[in-house]
Amino acid sequence: MHDDRSLVEARLKRVLDERIRPAVYPESVPLDVNVWIAPGEPVPVAEGLAGPAVPIAVGDRWGAPWGTSWFRVSGTVPQAWAGRTVEALLDLGFDENMPGFQCEGLVYRPDGTPVKGLNPRNQWVRVGAPVAGGEEVLLHIEAASNPVILDYHPFLPTRLGDKETSGSEPQYTLARMDLALFDENVWNLVQDLEVLGELMQELPVDGARRWDLLRAIGRALDALDLQDVNGTAAAARAELADVLATPAEPSAHRISAVGHAHIDSAWLWPLRETVRKVARTTSNMTALLEDEPDFVFAMSQAQQFAWIKEHRPEVYAKVKKAVADGRFVPSGGMWVESDTNMPGSEAMARQFVHGKRFFLDEFGIENDEAWLPDTFGFAAGLPQIIKAAGSKWLLTQKISWSQTNKFPHHTFQWEGIDGTRIFTHFPPVDTYNCSMKGSEVAHAAKNFKDKGVAQHSLAPSGWGDGGGGTTREMIAKAARMRSLEGSATVKWETPTDFFTKAEAEYPNAPVWVGELYLELHRATLTSQAKTKQGNRRSEHLLREAEMWAATAAVRTGFPYPYGKLDRIWKTVLLHQFHDILPGSSIAWVHREAEKTYAAVAEELNGIVDAAQHALAGDTAAEGTLLFNSAPHTRGGVPAGGAAAVTAGSGGQLAPREAGGHVLDNGLLRVEIDGRGLVVSAFDIGAERETVAPGQAANLLQIHPDFPNMWDAWDVDAFYRNTVTDLTDLDELTPVKDDGSVGVRIVRNFGDSKVTQLLTLSPGAKRLDIDTEVDWHETEKFLKAAFPLDIHAERYASETQFGHFYRATHTNTSWEAAKFEACNHRFVHVEEPGWGVALVNDSTYGHDVTRTVRDSDAGTTTTVRVSLLRAPRFPDPETDQGLHRFRHALVPGATIGDAVREGFRINLPERRVAGDRAVAPLVTVDNDAVVVSAVKLADDASGDVVVRLYESTGGRAKVRLGAGFELGDLVATDLLERPLAGATVPERAGDGVHLTLRPFELITLRFGRS
Repeated sequence: MHDDRSLVEARLKRVLDERIRPAVYPESVPLDVNVWIAPGEPVPVAEGLAGPAVPIAVGDRWGAPWGTSWFRVSGTVPQAWAGRTVEALLDLGFDENMPGFQCEGLVYRPDGTPVKGLNPRNQWVRVGAPVAGGEEVLLHIEAASNPVILDYHPFLPTRLGDKETSGSEPQYTLARMDLALFDENVWNLVQDLEVLGELMQELPVDGARRWDLLRAIGRALDALDLQDVNGTAAAARAELADVLATPAEPSAHRISAVGHAHIDSAWLWPLRETVRKVARTTSNMTALLEDEPDFVFAMSQAQQFAWIKEHRPEVYAKVKKAVADGRFVPSGGMWVESDTNMPGSEAMARQFVHGKRFFLDEFGIENDEAWLPDTFGFAAGLPQIIKAAGSKWLLTQKISWSQTNKFPHHTFQWEGIDGTRIFTHFPPVDTYNCSMKGSEVAHAAKNFKDKGVAQHSLAPSGWGDGGGGTTREMIAKAARMRSLEGSATVKWETPTDFFTKAEAEYPNAPVWVGELYLELHRATLTSQAKTKQGNRRSEHLLREAEMWAATAAVRTGFPYPYGKLDRIWKTVLLHQFHDILPGSSIAWVHREAEKTYAAVAEELNGIVDAAQHALAGDTAAEGTLLFNSAPHTRGGVPAGGAAAVTAGSGGQLAPREAGGHVLDNGLLRVEIDGRGLVVSAFDIGAERETVAPGQAANLLQIHPDFPNMWDAWDVDAFYRNTVTDLTDLDELTPVKDDGSVGVRIVRNFGDSKVTQLLTLSPGAKRLDIDTEVDWHETEKFLKAAFPLDIHAERYASETQFGHFYRATHTNTSWEAAKFEACNHRFVHVEEPGWGVALVNDSTYGHDVTRTVRDSDAGTTTTVRVSLLRAPRFPDPETDQGLHRFRHALVPGATIGDAVREGFRINLPERRVAGDRAVAPLVTVDNDAVVVSAVKLADDASGDVVVRLYESTGGRAKVRLGAGFELGDLVATDLLERPLAGATVPERAGDGVHLTLRPFELITLRFGRS
């Protein structure tokens, strides 16, 4: 037989596009349309419904950027349509290729009841099935004219990302406002042909099934009268019935489809718009659930449920009913789908505490899975946190975006730094926006790396990013692929159903140890420095506020601010969303974030100040108390306590013979040359030089930074090919202050200016570096380099509840791909017996490289911290302005020293007038054990909750002492619930004895007698 495949395939495409799809709506009549443009920000529904609308016509422009227009559409169903199905077609000017990224609408009835959302792939509203004829139709549309930020030519700088700069030019043209007959038979023919045509393209040419489908499609097209598609659609469908009824092979890959609409809590739209996106999407999904009995929809992010509850209670009522029916599934158990690289230990724990507690309180649902399809890589400390929250599974997708190395598994056990393993699935469909295309389903089956030992994968199905969710077309396609020869099988199932089956069939899944590093989006560790600083400072202020408020509550009856702390935690957690904290959102989002963090700081400082004054005794006394919020003794003041202190002896400041200055405090001798660079940092006790021979530390370096795409997200490896050392000097001034000695350095470069203060403090074996940058560069990357005279094949960087090792070399492509990585408070490099730490107060990105010197064959290990970038998309003013960073170089540091100094720089001492020393509420007698939280229990019982972990990577025995009379004691999970099977710690007077594994995390709940 002659090969006529291309002829039939081309015929199918043209007939579908030009004849069959248009025949889905064979008749239509126009609706009357009026519009009211809401002034300013969105208005309540009642106000929008009552707005004074004026006529507007199809073809008219509408919608200033970020504006809201209330359309009122009305008409009468023709009497001739009686007995037929009628829908309203409401096209606001959509581009079907941009669901979630442009204008959207929510349809209401005149009484304010929400009907469904409108988006580029969902433009219909059912009027009746059947209609009686003559019905009056009146609908209201709350339409958001969100501008297109990510256009067909992506990553072009735009001022549309902030309402303050976006202007008032109308963004859209009203396209279609009609009542139309809906021909369900033709619509089903479209689904039949799309499923079979897409499947056919994926099958091998030499296989019989492909030819069976080709011939059936040909017969169906022959049976179709192109001048009477509606009259002959049934005959065409009959020709396809047999091939659609042929069941799948028993060995077919099995896909659990989960309805999904990954909605970014902010990204190319502000937080306030996400509230409406969630309302639109959930309105659609609850309506779809009523129409489709097999459909299951899952939505993560407790914050998004809370938004609907607060802002759209009428929508929330429908959601809550669908949840109770078991078909609308709250998934993930986190407050938001957060970044997991940068959030600190407690913050990452609280994502689960607040997320899971919301789902328990609202729905009585306990989540077993963490759901993070779009997060930009996963820190190695996360498995223990997931388990400590009472969960056991993880789903992610983004690792499929890695540019260099293909991840070797789709289902596996992920092992974290403490040895905890979490059963993890990484869907082979390679998208969290699966639309049930044949190519997607076939890709999942072909791509699945665990064939032969596992058969199941999951497909999150629905339009996402900007929302929209699953469509009736996706459900129709899935129904045809439930069992279809040549295709993977598709069945709607909950995440729990999927994970239960997947874990049961794969009991010996392979193990991946350590971080799940995304080989992409590395620059998100640096972009939008002020957002990152706001996060870091908020995390540490929350620690202080909880600890001092709890101490004051126990000691003085101070009113513990349960409600305030709960609200502030949720605000901070929201801003850890994976497009806010990473710096990849529009200008509006980061402008608001800066204001929010300032308000958070003011409120938390107020709590701390009030609690400390309650503890300090007579604040009119002449004495001054030093409050130590860090988890280690500092200056003689115990961790979590306060005492009067005296200043230590000062250091020496002398001119350097070759130019510059020498700083010496008896522990360190630091030489700063005439360029203002650190050419020596000598550890006097160890008689060991820190800076590599012939090199200079604290060297600021600037690179061009224009990645191939994803400007705010990416830094490509070629950025290193060009570097400029900033050595020109405007000022080098010696400084003495309060026993400290240092130098002030000023440099101008490009359109920017940097001022640094390098300081040695009394009794401290560290060089403090305070950097202020007035940054006005474009598409540049600023780093600070520290070339160290250390031979090391690996280095440690802090992560949640511990640290993680990465290679300093590039033996493999996996190691080479980690050319920019994340740390929390420290990076530590070590030879046996001697190491160096570089600690920071607000930076995350860094790189570590090694070279061998020609002069002495020694190894130079260079640590560089990333300070600032200047991408122009999606915020053209990213990082412009004044910034302040604090770092410290700590020669001779052990890992324990790195942990201690990291906390010190992030938790500065506070001085309060008073005459009463404050004993800590809890104490530990082993510095390797860090107390990460001291607080009162969230249930307002008055119990004291203490969380602690082993911080050095070794075994630790510790006595935890309590500065109050102990009652009951119980080990708990992160939600402060008794931990099943946990051993009750051994009591020892006013404390307990504990033994911790490396990096083990423990939460204890102490009753008070």
